[in-house]
Amino acid sequence: MPEGAVYTLRRDRLGDGADTTVYLVRLPRAGLRARVQLFRQPRRLDVWCSKHGVGEAIVGGFYRREPFRPLGDLRMGGRAVRSERFPARYRGVRPALQAGDEGLRIARRDALSDTADADLLQAGPLLVEHGRIVFDPTADVEGFSAAADQFDSDITAGRHPRAAIGVGDGHVTVLACDGRRSLVDDGLTMLELAAAMRDVGCETAMNLDGGGSTTLVHRGHLLNRPYTEQDQPAPASRPIVSALLFHAA
Repeated sequence: MPEGAVYTLRRDRLGDGADTTVYLVRLPRAGLRARVQLFRQPRRLDVWCSKHGVGEAIVGGFYRREPFRPLGDLRMGGRAVRSERFPARYRGVRPALQAGDEGLRIARRDALSDTADADLLQAGPLLVEHGRIVFDPTADVEGFSAAADQFDSDITAGRHPRAAIGVGDGHVTVLACDGRRSLVDDGLTMLELAAAMRDVGCETAMNLDGGGSTTLVHRGHLLNRPYTEQDQPAPASRPIVSALLFHAA
């Protein structure tokens, strides 16, 4: 398990007076190794982590529910994994996380060369770049609204449980928030998520899978509270297809 991980639990008051619960884990970037975990059969991340002794993890990329096929580019150990690619028009501008011997990097897919032995997971939208919020809900640069047919709905619209990862000066930060609980947890809009990642010092950050798939594990325990629909608590975390795991190099 990475040494020096710092966990923060907070209640955020949003611009219209609503509230949501936010979970943050900050991991020292030095000596940290991240890798992509693909589940050939969907797995509950917290249960899988407990079984395999993994302390730090967060949900990864999107997937098709049938037949549970990853969406976006996915590479493990430098090799491409079969997945359903994003539309060609948007594939290059949607971000990805690349992790290997040279560390962890988040950038638009076109800016990341396929590197031997590195893992890569594509999701999005890109939230923060060079310390500034770059997500624009009106521009739809990455086509999450225009190409929403690849998902259940437009993932950028409204407040929902969400998850994100960012890198900053000496740290990797993962965040999850609760949502779908009336008068308790509203969730975050994509723009609010971007602001949260910028405000904790992320120079670059991207959105991960969210909604009912939101899962953040710290010290082997599930932090967030899964809800399936509005005010419908899930009996357990949702099985997912991919995750990001963190351990000492």
